[in-house]
Amino acid sequence: MTLVRDLDGPVDLAPDAPADPYTIALREGGALYLRRHGRRRQRLELSRWCAEPDADDDTMLARCIGPTLDIGCGPGRLAAALGRRGVTTLGVDPVPAAVARALAAGATALCRSVFEPLPGEGRWAVALLADGNIGIGGDPARLLDRIHDLLAPGGRLVVETDPQDVHERFAARVENDHGVRGGAFRWARVGTPALRTLAHAHRFTMTDTWTCPNRTFATLSRT
Repeated sequence: MTLVRDLDGPVDLAPDAPADPYTIALREGGALYLRRHGRRRQRLELSRWCAEPDADDDTMLARCIGPTLDIGCGPGRLAAALGRRGVTTLGVDPVPAAVARALAAGATALCRSVFEPLPGEGRWAVALLADGNIGIGGDPARLLDRIHDLLAPGGRLVVETDPQDVHERFAARVENDHGVRGGAFRWARVGTPALRTLAHAHRFTMTDTWTCPNRTFATLSRT
């Protein structure tokens, strides 16, 4: 049975700042970790996010047919790769340093939250949520409702899910090996079974699932 956990601590949201460890790592390299209150930290895959798309990523990119919105594009590896394939793609991310990397990689990108006004609302053929970005905002239901409004009728959401059967929402911080800690933010983890249930409740139908080593994915169709 999927266990649903709510936010496990107060959240004091903080904007991107010069001392933010994610910004430092994007500019200077180094290890980066996700820290949840009272739990061991988890190393983030920053080197993969900044590299060229791998074979697992290609399985997502192959499903991005038509104008694509890459939500939480980070350093832009996927948005840039889609652009090179001739797919009209816009990456959006609220972190200035990430958007700067995306632009340098050749992606078209905006420094903006997915919950702010975006170009082409209601006309995107595909929305892409890679690297656990179904967790953006710590409220997957709200995120699915927002993406439904961004997609055109019949549009698709290509999403990377958590490999575990989990549905939990929590507060977290990003930190590095030098003790620099970012502000707290809301995040979530959603496995494929939980996403199937959420999809049905928020005007999507799960049409495809697939697994690569250590990574799981799904495609949802906007209804």
